[in-house]
Amino acid sequence: MRRRDLLSTASAGALSASQLPSRPNILWIMADQLRYDCLGVNGNPLTQTPHLDRLAARSAVFSHAFVQSPVCVPSRVTYFTGRYPHAHRNRVNYTPLDPGETLIQSRLQAAGYRTAAVGKLHYYPPTPAHARSTGFDTIRLDDGVPATDPYSDYVRWRKDNDPLASTPYQTVAPKPGGNPFRGAIAYQHTPTAWVGRETRDALGGLARSGQPFFLFSSFFKPHAPYTVAEPYDSLFNNVDIPLPRQVTLDDIGRLPLPVQRQILRGRPQYGMDRARLQWIYRSYYASVKMIDDEVGRIFDTLRQSGQESNTIVVFSTDHGDQLLEHGLEGKNVFFEASVRVPFLIALPGRVRAGRREELIEMADVLPTLFDLCGLPVPAGVQGRSFAPLLTGAGPYTPREFAFSENIIPEVITNRGLDMPYVPGQGVGGILHPDSKMLRTARWKFNHYPGNGGELYDLANDPAEERNLFASAAHQPRVREMKDRLLDLLITSGETSQIAPRWLLQ
Repeated sequence: MRRRDLLSTASAGALSASQLPSRPNILWIMADQLRYDCLGVNGNPLTQTPHLDRLAARSAVFSHAFVQSPVCVPSRVTYFTGRYPHAHRNRVNYTPLDPGETLIQSRLQAAGYRTAAVGKLHYYPPTPAHARSTGFDTIRLDDGVPATDPYSDYVRWRKDNDPLASTPYQTVAPKPGGNPFRGAIAYQHTPTAWVGRETRDALGGLARSGQPFFLFSSFFKPHAPYTVAEPYDSLFNNVDIPLPRQVTLDDIGRLPLPVQRQILRGRPQYGMDRARLQWIYRSYYASVKMIDDEVGRIFDTLRQSGQESNTIVVFSTDHGDQLLEHGLEGKNVFFEASVRVPFLIALPGRVRAGRREELIEMADVLPTLFDLCGLPVPAGVQGRSFAPLLTGAGPYTPREFAFSENIIPEVITNRGLDMPYVPGQGVGGILHPDSKMLRTARWKFNHYPGNGGELYDLANDPAEERNLFASAAHQPRVREMKDRLLDLLITSGETSQIAPRWLLQ
């Protein structure tokens, strides 16, 4: 979204002081790298998420929500702009925000909202001053990455409050026979506990301000590394969590070249010892439990503030985690574990609780929130509001497909694994690394220009193990999906190409 649109939106959304409290508040809680299947409400019998499950009982719970990129920064900027990565141009991590983009907090600030953020933003440059310049009145920052520690409010707080402050916060201190990812520092001094405390403190102040507020609370966990503090480290010690099928090099070799390169980058983990992988899963589940406990405390504060009945609560994540499905740790691919995410939204008296099976994109979140707040949806937003689906007010046409995109060697080209672009050869032998995904209710189509593609029949192959892209019998389906993708790319920015004054009234 361009800044030139901000003034018109601000004017349209301007309110008198007496009107401001009637706008619903927004409390948006985000986890990082959280799998769809790691919430109890989404069918996992082993995970421990009682507070999120209670939120789900009063929320619209989406079963088919998809991020527009399986990478932190592109996904987060899509959330904050309602625009696709190819439009807002934050395609990889650690790239500067386009100064022409206007983020949700700036638009809400212009409409009379108090705005605050706690925890991980992942903007670049990663400074509190830059975060404030994007529209946050107050910022308490911690991106959770050692390279950004000089700008971290958490790191400064810990230096003054933790007797073990000289010990890096992701340090492990395993006990014999116990979790090898047991953390060395006490839970109350971890980034997770800090984000929870700071969120509760910020929430209390915002609730007393007399203005509607937007509070973004962002946890680094359950993102790797898998360090988990006591007592959480031992929660799943006696639980055998089902592990993904162990793949072979032959399995990987049947995937398109860009996906192969992603799985085999650096030190490949596809052959990881199964005992170690079991501990990773246990620690990942324990990290989810840490977040759930903090979420419960945040909800207690919201309830005590008297603002619960007038607050939109959103719980989401920027992408999932493969956890060695298809031989890959992390994300950066279009498999369901990376792009399909949990999404919950609640607003008492307006959002109808229940499970929703419709396809939605995370680009849709911004226009939906604006609709629920009674604010005009800014021009240039590419997502579509699903507010009518939530409230039952007005017609809603379900999406036929969800879209995602990624520059596959994003991790390959990052820091120590840097690989240069070579004219005529691309990056790491991948001439066109920009990949696209379309996902319908049944089919998933992934396109890698010059490197083939993937077609999965999710109704009969939910594990995405049988690639039908080269199947003669499925060529009509491949052609259909390519045409749909081409149509989307041609038209995704069409509204910004037509000046409003040229439209017939």
